[in-house]
Amino acid sequence: MNLLIMGPQGSGKGTQAALLAKKYDIPHISTGDIFRENMKNDTELGKLAKSYTDKGELVPDSVTGDLVEDRLAQADAAKGFILDGYPRNAAQVERLDEILTKSGRKVEGVINLTADRTVLMERIAKRAEIEGRADDTPEAIEKRLAIYDKETAPLTKAYAERGIVLEVNGIGELDEITQAIVKGLESL
Repeated sequence: MNLLIMGPQGSGKGTQAALLAKKYDIPHISTGDIFRENMKNDTELGKLAKSYTDKGELVPDSVTGDLVEDRLAQADAAKGFILDGYPRNAAQVERLDEILTKSGRKVEGVINLTADRTVLMERIAKRAEIEGRADDTPEAIEKRLAIYDKETAPLTKAYAERGIVLEVNGIGELDEITQAIVKGLESL
């Protein structure tokens, strides 16, 4: 099962992706984790990504795509994956399609977690307090949510045209949200 999980920051993507990965015995692949792993291991792609992040720049789509392609080619992703944080824009949708087509695969489902903006802000502020994350200031959160609204949220329309989007409310009891996702995936 090849899945994407989408939704604004604070909607519960990481939590749900981890639970679904365990249920379906597929890896939860987070682009943030891919970046960190490659940088830590000083791979060529990691060095290239770091050359951008060290300057405070975003890693270009081409480099991010190469990192995702490399990760999806690993043995544990052969029978499926749940991809978190990619694609984030239209160019990355095209690149992911190309990557998967090479190996005779395609995206089979897109889980789109939704949540009220006020709840998102509260969740992220709480996470910042618990984890001590300096990058989770109200201003930074608003900026990231605005970027999500502008660039990433519209991607669900492209996947909806393929008939593979599952809209799920990310607010509620953890188990209920997971059950709604599992039930919805069965109907896709």
